Amino acid sequence: MAAETASGPIPVVVNRHGGTAGKLGDRLRPWLEEAFAAAGLTAAIHLVDGEDIPAAVRKHRDARLIVVGGGDGTLGCAANELAGRDTALGILPLGTHNHLAGALGIPTALSDAVKLFADPAIRAIDIVRVNGRAFVNNASIGFYPVMVEGRDARRELHSVPKWVAAIPAGIDALRRLRHHRLRLSHDAGDHAVATPMLFVGNNRYSLEAGQLGKRNALDKGMMSVFAVASHRRLALIGFALRTLVGRADMAADFAELTETATLTVEGRSRHVRIALDGEVTRLRMPLRFETLAGGLRVVAPLSVASA
Repeated sequence: MAAETASGPIPVVVNRHGGTAGKLGDRLRPWLEEAFAAAGLTAAIHLVDGEDIPAAVRKHRDARLIVVGGGDGTLGCAANELAGRDTALGILPLGTHNHLAGALGIPTALSDAVKLFADPAIRAIDIVRVNGRAFVNNASIGFYPVMVEGRDARRELHSVPKWVAAIPAGIDALRRLRHHRLRLSHDAGDHAVATPMLFVGNNRYSLEAGQLGKRNALDKGMMSVFAVASHRRLALIGFALRTLVGRADMAADFAELTETATLTVEGRSRHVRIALDGEVTRLRMPLRFETLAGGLRVVAPLSVASA
């Protein structure tokens, strides 16, 4: 694949308000231009607001390569537009956590990440869609979306870092905790559960000590499903601490723990708050999850064999 698209420079779409990009402000464009020039590449840089990412990607989804800069939520939006297409997605890890970039072995330094586009190595990874919305890492309902909404409201009000805002938001979400009564239908059958949080991951997420939240593969065509068992508030704190040190009790701590290619979630509410790659939205019930095996082509170091 050539460094430029057939019609000209590489289209580069960046969420200008996300993570690292937001902190740079007016320095963002020259910083990007310098990195691409140093790699011998020509780029057409588009700095857009987060809500405009889908439309900006859509304009260039017939290109052979489109580069997107931002966090996991931004990449999920891009994946939704590029799913099943031949267009390759290049990633600039400019978000706060950059979980997908880390799993793919993409360098955190901008100059090193840009060098990957000069002679791009392409691999296909899975994505998951729920009611037509794609995510690259995970989705959850219950405690986590409530905490995220509270955290983001505090960040906007007090202009504090995410981790600072997350502490009071987590305490408040725990106080308001409710259990969702759900019916889960998947490859292993149908199960009714009552859970404070349902987590659905793109491929298998580890619960082992030192590997918590990591994935050994992104191309196995399956989802991991974790429904936290119904507990009182203090017991949930104990569960969280055990999980952090890799000592979760699989039988006692989870009402559902399985792997599947498809999943339907039914509940009593018409709509539900759901976090997709850390971005909270509302979707109509039932939730229908499906894995798109190999549905997204990405630029990534091939030395990372199965991340």
